[in-house]
Amino acid sequence: MTETTGSQVLVVDDDAASRRMLDVRLRALGCEVATAGDGQEALTAVEQQTPTLMLLDLRMPRLGGMELLRTLRRSGAEFPVIVITAHGSVETAVEAMKEGAYDFILKPFDPKHLEIVVRKALEREALKRDVEFLAEEIDKRYRLVVGESAAMKEAVEIARKAAASKATVLLLGESGTGKEIVARAIHTWSERRRKSFVAINCVGLSKELLESELFGHEKGAFTGAHESKKGKMELAHEGTVFLDEIGDISAELQTKLLRFLQEREFERVGGLKPVSVDVRVIAATNRDLRQAVTDGRFREDLYHRLDVIAITLPPLRERRGDVPALARYFLQRFSSETKKAFTDIVSAVEEKLVAYEWPGNVRELANVIERAVVLGQEPTLAVHDLPPRIAAAQSKAPTGRFSYRAGVDASRRELVLKALKQTNGNRAAAAKVLGIQRTYMLKLMKALGIE
Repeated sequence: MTETTGSQVLVVDDDAASRRMLDVRLRALGCEVATAGDGQEALTAVEQQTPTLMLLDLRMPRLGGMELLRTLRRSGAEFPVIVITAHGSVETAVEAMKEGAYDFILKPFDPKHLEIVVRKALEREALKRDVEFLAEEIDKRYRLVVGESAAMKEAVEIARKAAASKATVLLLGESGTGKEIVARAIHTWSERRRKSFVAINCVGLSKELLESELFGHEKGAFTGAHESKKGKMELAHEGTVFLDEIGDISAELQTKLLRFLQEREFERVGGLKPVSVDVRVIAATNRDLRQAVTDGRFREDLYHRLDVIAITLPPLRERRGDVPALARYFLQRFSSETKKAFTDIVSAVEEKLVAYEWPGNVRELANVIERAVVLGQEPTLAVHDLPPRIAAAQSKAPTGRFSYRAGVDASRRELVLKALKQTNGNRAAAAKVLGIQRTYMLKLMKALGIE
């Protein structure tokens, strides 16, 4: 099957002979063809079914090709349009391309040229759909599940505000708390979302390899450098660079990174010419950078350059009420990836998941659900699908009994009491701290038995 097979092509031309000829040629390429005799007929046809491609004559009665093209673009139509024009009217075709047309062909038609232009337009449209599908799949994979915890909601609120700026962001928290997911969310919420998001793990590479990975190198810069190579900073121009585990980079590379953050330029390894780029930097670490500065292991000036907007992500054990929602998200994701039909998690499994301490945080939870989906029996996850360490988890509730609802209520009660203490018992202020309505706050206090 070629890229043209099954493509829906709408031919808009007031010349019946021209329509018939294009119909024959396009069907020979495997396209499905519809025709319209003028712009008004074309608009009706587009409303009924959006084509993959349109071939549009510019000179027509009622509604001409140029007017139709402008109308389509104003309405948000994104399919490619190839305009048809006679010899001597190339200037008009160029004007149409300025209005958003993909290309143009001349009458009388050269069959080979027609085929080439149509194939190129359909290949471009197929590639665009593939890229959009891939972006959608990446968005699904890195979906930010916020949950109900106040700490996580506060972190996300700061991240959203930070996304609207160009400021450097420093993400703090234990391993597995979702720092890369938050970094991707910031990129998606920012004006750079249509550009690249490039992630670099600063652990596991030697100083030389990491420097080359960041800034690139010139040919002959070191053994094995047989050609020049652009670094991730260059490749992410106008996009976002995510520097994971920034606390582990060498002292020499800290100096070079500091200079880059100050000047927004660098030299490739082995190069002398400065390279300027426009990138948003988001850094992350599970280390205590303040202590590293005190111990002399991290440059203080670099720390302050990174610590413009700091966001701390809470560990999963401190937001247990979010575990069921996260578990269901991962169940849906891994069921889709493995083509299985899991639909739910039994309450006994939820109790075990909420009771477990999660030293590996969200990443560990994702791995546990993935394992259960692969090994479990559809349609629901059961306790015997969990690893032994989690199946054996017991609630630390003082009553000796535990339920999912009791665990959630205990977490909600703790959050409400903390907010009330912080606001000296002011219920309206406490509701604002928790990000909920005052009326809901009063109902919540009553339900939880808080005076």
